[in-house]
Amino acid sequence: MRRVLVTGGSGFIGSSLCRHLVLNNGYDVCNIDKLTYAGIRESLRSIENNPKYQFFKVDICKGEDVNEIIRNFKPDIIMHLAAESHVDRSIDNSSNFINTNIFGTYTLLECARSYWETLNYLEKDNFRFHHVSTDEVYGSLGKNNLFTEETPYSPRSPYSSSKASSDHLVRAWFHTYGLPIVISNCSNNYGPYQFPEKLIPLMILNALEGKSLPIYGKGDNIRDWLYIEDHVQALITVAEKGVNGQTYNIGGRNEFTNLDIVKLLCKNLDIIKPKRNSYVDQIIFVDDRPGHDLRYAIDPSKIEKELGWKATENFDSGILKTISWYLENEWWWKPLIKRN
Repeated sequence: MRRVLVTGGSGFIGSSLCRHLVLNNGYDVCNIDKLTYAGIRESLRSIENNPKYQFFKVDICKGEDVNEIIRNFKPDIIMHLAAESHVDRSIDNSSNFINTNIFGTYTLLECARSYWETLNYLEKDNFRFHHVSTDEVYGSLGKNNLFTEETPYSPRSPYSSSKASSDHLVRAWFHTYGLPIVISNCSNNYGPYQFPEKLIPLMILNALEGKSLPIYGKGDNIRDWLYIEDHVQALITVAEKGVNGQTYNIGGRNEFTNLDIVKLLCKNLDIIKPKRNSYVDQIIFVDDRPGHDLRYAIDPSKIEKELGWKATENFDSGILKTISWYLENEWWWKPLIKRN
């Protein structure tokens, strides 16, 4: 029986992970989350009363609070997802990203190390700190190559720089103190419960509300897309089977330009929820984002070959599932739009 502490468990990826760990794996889960604008407790409605789930509203920068929770919960695995994660927001105001993503990770590492050092030999051997990161730490790709675990870091935004810093800290705690860690770097996620500031849910909801669908530049920036359930399966695989000190890149092998993504969303909406004019007519082009990386694409060969994980959701079916979920779950997203 595993006991898993998840930081940032009320966010998009974190809530999906918590639901999966409790409902599919039967693990005891403790979620600690500061509940910033993107931390949504309603995303965990299906497990909030489950005896295997507990929640604490805690800022990971508050070491005393985190230490107390770790000592009382006694986790076998810590899965660290708490982070400020939106590039546009990091450009407008980087201080929260520096504080949470760098200092917060440092604080959590120290709390984990303090706890780990109190464990007996067998417990130490079973403990794992899993740091969840992003492909954006690698910077921008050319047209043909892929990010691998050996790709040099070259972050271009305050967000990606803060995540790169946190990755380096986690590796330092492994090499310096022996803390058993694994790191995963993922491509762009999509699916149910994603906060509507991100590209896919933003475009879906703007389309439904008759608003414009703004696309940066010419819309030719390319991203590799990963369905949330595939990512969660990968995270659990890395946490349970990954080799200490190793990094695993997680990608869906689904590369599309931003313009192609929005056009595909419009095409599906034209079929599912038709109106007089095509949703494509709502597309507009706006000034490009500063430092907008041209292309991200992950080579997931290492996790596929060494740990046996592979993405199973193709993009066409994943997008259809995502659109259908937003159409059927206004109770979740409408209050967020009013609130923000």
